[in-house]
Amino acid sequence: MQTIQFTLPDSLTNELKALRNELQEIKSNFRPKQQSVYLSRHDVSEMLQIDVSSVHNWTKKGIIQAYQIGGRVYYKREEVEAAIVQLNK
Repeated sequence: MQTIQFTLPDSLTNELKALRNELQEIKSNFRPKQQSVYLSRHDVSEMLQIDVSSVHNWTKKGIIQAYQIGGRVYYKREEVEAAIVQLNK
């Protein structure tokens, strides 16, 4: 079996090394996106110790953001927690 050897120009070799270094840097700084935890209206009302109607009113006022998935209403836990911090300021 014959062996074929390619010789690359120095400029291409340097470009490939730079690309490899950039990819390594991207890999080292990569943080996978965390999955959001979705809560129902009832879960939010229990978490905040308020009535479900208050959760509905807060949604209508824009205090907390609701998401509709398959005809049901859900809230992202981190957004509900962020709304609590904003209200207490």
